Parts: sequence; C-alpha cells; structure tokens
Amino acid sequence: MYDLPPDLDRLRTLETWLTLTLDRVRQQIKTLEQRQQPQQPAPQPPPAPPPRPRTPDWGITEAGIGTPTTEIHRGNCWAAGKTLTPITAERARNELADGAKSCDACRPDRPLGMPPPQP
Repeated sequence: MYDLPPDLDRLRTLETWLTLTLDRVRQQIKTLEQRQQPQQPAPQPPPAPPPRPRTPDWGITEAGIGTPTTEIHRGNCWAAGKTLTPITAERARNELADGAKSCDACRPDRPLGMPPPQP
C-alpha cells in the first residue's frame, strides 16, 4: 500500500484532492454512459385523419318518418339530411321516371335532363 502523510493538514489536502478527482471520474462515467445509450427516436406526428368519403353526385332518401315520399337529391344538397344513399345518375333518372320526387332545393332533374315535374 501507499504510505500516507503523518500529519492532519496533509491528510485533509489529500482527502480534498481525492474527492475532487472522484467527482471528475463520476462525471466522465456519466457522460460516457449517456453516449452509449440508444438515441430516443424523434416523436412521430399524430396520424392524419382518414380522408372523408367522396360526396356522391346523386342520392336518394327513402320515404319514411319525416319524409313522406322518396326524393332524389344532388349529392351535396343541404336538404337531403343524413339518410342520403348514394346512387348512380342512371338510377336517379329511373327513380324520377318511376315517380320519385325531385328535391325542390337542389333540383336534380335539371342536370339529369329530365322534364320538369308536372304540378
């Protein structure tokens, strides 16, 4: 082993030096451990909301509570409500020819080339 100094002053000086040296060693260990840890991945942005379904060109609301007759609407008609079922232009023409009512707000009969409704 090492011979230690015999007097208290030199022992206190040695203690101070060892404490400071131990603090430096511990700081270096901490620094090296941080470097060896795997890097945390960058936070990912939240997923984008799913795309809204395409607005149909034509739709039909079936007769029922609050709707006395079957009505044909344009797909973006504000008067169609939440029960609009998407249909093709061909089916919309067939439904109008079979007596379905054309919506008074969006008038789908005009772009479909149907004759105006008879009063």
